[in-house]
Amino acid sequence: MRVHVVSDVHGHAEALARAGDGADALVVLGDLVDFVDYANPAGGILGRVLGPDASAEFGRLRASGAPGELMAFARQAWSRFPDPAAVIADAVREQYDVMFAAMTAPTYAIAGNVDMPELWDEYVRPDLHHVDGQVVTIGGLRFGFVGGAPLRAGFVRRRGPWQPYLRPHEEFEAATRALSQVDVLCSHVPPAVPELAYDVRSRSSESSAAALLEVVHRDRPRAALFGHVHQPLAARVRVGRTECVNVGYFRRTATPYVLRW
Repeated sequence: MRVHVVSDVHGHAEALARAGDGADALVVLGDLVDFVDYANPAGGILGRVLGPDASAEFGRLRASGAPGELMAFARQAWSRFPDPAAVIADAVREQYDVMFAAMTAPTYAIAGNVDMPELWDEYVRPDLHHVDGQVVTIGGLRFGFVGGAPLRAGFVRRRGPWQPYLRPHEEFEAATRALSQVDVLCSHVPPAVPELAYDVRSRSSESSAAALLEVVHRDRPRAALFGHVHQPLAARVRVGRTECVNVGYFRRTATPYVLRW
């Protein structure tokens, strides 16, 4: 059995169309949307809809802005539209039309933190499965899936026009622990292992989840597969018998991680 695994596609539909070549199945661990293109401010949804100057300023504030400054800037930038949420949803759908059409192998997919999973049911078809919160048997192995990224415990999220898949801490942990007896654990964010969560470019720790690490200790799966951290300090760490693997920043590598058994 050969399964190809990708994460953090961020709009690279051309590479995604080749990702399932030679595989019995394709697993997609989220972040299909290219919302902010930090390398090309004219790209991504922000650059195309609001313009490259707004996109560049968004990137600057995310990297070095004061607390709350990025949120204030985003609210002001989107206020030019009477219904900014509808504008964003339409722009995301344009990308999803292309991205989901590129998944040609039998595909099992979950949303990442920049995705809009409420739109995904529009793209389900017989060979494309939205499996967030499910345990699915692939080639005799039980794959458990949990999408999105957890918010900090006690954090109350503010509503805004852009609603990425950031889940309340308790909800994310409950969904993770509900996965039972998995052979392969699949998530967008990594288990809470410092080396896996730390991004060497941003010099900060990205989202991770203690509940994912609990499931690794509980079920001792063969592998725990994830993405989210684009430039990790460590791409893989062994926890007991489980190989925890960042499958790579697919937008840049265009190469799927291969799982064989």
